[in-house]
Amino acid sequence: MIGFSNRWVRRGVAAAAVAVASAMSVTTSMHAQSVAASDATTARIMQRLGALAADSMEGRRAGTAGSVRARAWIVAELTAMGAKSIGSSYAMPITLRARAGSDTSGANIVARIPGKNSSGPVLVLSAHYDHLGVRNGEIFNGADDDASGCVALLTIAERLLREPPEHDVILAFFDAEESGMVGSKAFVNAPPVPIERIALNINLDMVARQDGKALWVSGTSHTPSLKPIAEVAAKTSAVTIRFGHDTKDLKPGDDWTGSSDHAAFHSKGIPFLYLGVEDHADYHKSGDDADKVDPAFYRGTVEFAYALVRAADAKLSTVMRQAK
Repeated sequence: MIGFSNRWVRRGVAAAAVAVASAMSVTTSMHAQSVAASDATTARIMQRLGALAADSMEGRRAGTAGSVRARAWIVAELTAMGAKSIGSSYAMPITLRARAGSDTSGANIVARIPGKNSSGPVLVLSAHYDHLGVRNGEIFNGADDDASGCVALLTIAERLLREPPEHDVILAFFDAEESGMVGSKAFVNAPPVPIERIALNINLDMVARQDGKALWVSGTSHTPSLKPIAEVAAKTSAVTIRFGHDTKDLKPGDDWTGSSDHAAFHSKGIPFLYLGVEDHADYHKSGDDADKVDPAFYRGTVEFAYALVRAADAKLSTVMRQAK
């Protein structure tokens, strides 16, 4: 997220007991298999988080060698799962402002998951892969901000590829969010599909830290018809889902309407839902590392995000653009 302030029996006897024990054995075995599958998914999510937020990525500051390594890692993940680029490459070049220690070449990473109705409205699922880089010899790994959103997108993409959505889903990993949402602004100004086809942006920025014990959904005050959609996903959520942080009556920094890449979509009248946690002690600090993340909470936010994408996809043709 860009710099705003506030910011998962007893033993029986005789023959009857043998039958009960046998039934329990089957049930326990099935439960164990389910837990094992669940644990494998969580472990995969955490492994990916550790990789993208590793010291070797040097904080992923836009325009640096660390950013290039992070970009290559995301592209390798997309390639391995079979997600397709929209054009000849996953990378959509952008121009960065000149800064000491960085070059002016950056890139968004964009992929498309075809829907059953590929001529209809499009959902853009986004996160930013850049962070703050190295400052005074300290690496700002940005595990929550926003490696967490990127890994969630990869996890969701794998599921959508196995069970295609009704509508096209564009995966957008934005560059240079931390330096003024450069990547997302470039995307909406030159989108890979006609902008009138983009019905909704779901943006994930900081979804891994459990300090506030809740995941927030912002954007429903701007498009009230989105709240029932989000509430459908919230019904089965393993983590607490709260709505808000999206009205002008809040104190400075508490209205998240302009706080991350969804702002670029909002500026074009495109409805958005933003998922994020409130700021924690390591927000924009060098302590934002993967080992601070509660795997159970993070797995829960990823599952909610997937359920939200499915719920939104089912109602995408009914989402109305905002007047601008």
